[in-house]
Amino acid sequence: MTFEILKNNKKSWDKVAHHFNGKDALPSYGPFTQTEEELMLFGDLTNKKILDIGCGSGHSLRYMAEKGVNEIWGVDLSQNQIETAKETLEGMNPKLYCAPMEKDINLPKEYFDFVYSIYVIGWTMDLPATFKLIHSYLKSGGTFIFSWDHPLYPYLKSENGRIFLEGTYQNEGTVTYENFKGEDAPMVIPTRKMSTYINELITAGFTIEKVIESDVSESFDSIEEEVSDRYYSLYKARKFPTTMIIKARKQ
Repeated sequence: MTFEILKNNKKSWDKVAHHFNGKDALPSYGPFTQTEEELMLFGDLTNKKILDIGCGSGHSLRYMAEKGVNEIWGVDLSQNQIETAKETLEGMNPKLYCAPMEKDINLPKEYFDFVYSIYVIGWTMDLPATFKLIHSYLKSGGTFIFSWDHPLYPYLKSENGRIFLEGTYQNEGTVTYENFKGEDAPMVIPTRKMSTYINELITAGFTIEKVIESDVSESFDSIEEEVSDRYYSLYKARKFPTTMIIKARKQ
C-alpha cells in the first residue's frame, strides 16, 4: 500500500510542482512563520555539509550555498522538482537525487553536519524509517531541523472569522485530496499528532533541543489583515501557529 501511495503521489507532485517554485523555502520555515534570521537555529554554516529532505525547487539549498556551506545535497520525490532545482542551483555543484525520503538510496552515512526539511517531512508514509535514515546520515553531534504544519492546524476551521475545531485530532490516519492545487492530482497525506513526531525522534536516537510553535514573522508587524477564512491567513496565524519547528541532535 505504501509503495502505491508513493507512486501515485510522485505522479501528482510532478503535475503540481510548478505551484511550489520558491515556496516554503529558507529563510522562511513556512506560511507567515518566523524566519531563520529571527530564530537562528543553524548558526555558523561555513564549510558545513548539508542535506535537504524534500529539496523542491532548490531555493533552500541556494540559501545554504549563500551562507558558505561546503556541500549541498538534496532529495525529492518529484523529478520535475529536481529538474527545477538543477536550474536554481546552476554552478553550485549540487548533488540531487529523485527518490522517496523513506528509501535508503545509499547516501553517505555519518557524513552530514545538518539535515533539514522545510514543510515536507509530514508527507512521509513511514515516519520511523525516515527519522532513522536521517539519523544515520548525520555525523555524531549533527543537527536535524524540520518544519511542518502544526499538527492541530488542519483541524482549525474558520467561518466569518470564527475559528473552531472540526474533525478528530486524536485519530491518526491519512487524508486524500482528489484535486490537489485544483489539478487532476490526487494526493494522500498522513495525519499525525505532535507527540508522534516527538516520540519517533526519540526512538530514532535523537535528543530534542527545541520545539517551536512559530509566532508570526516580524516582517508582518506593519500589515493589518482583515478577517479571512483562507486555510493560511495572517488573521488566523496571529491566533494560532501555522507551523511547528523542531531541532534535534544526534549524540
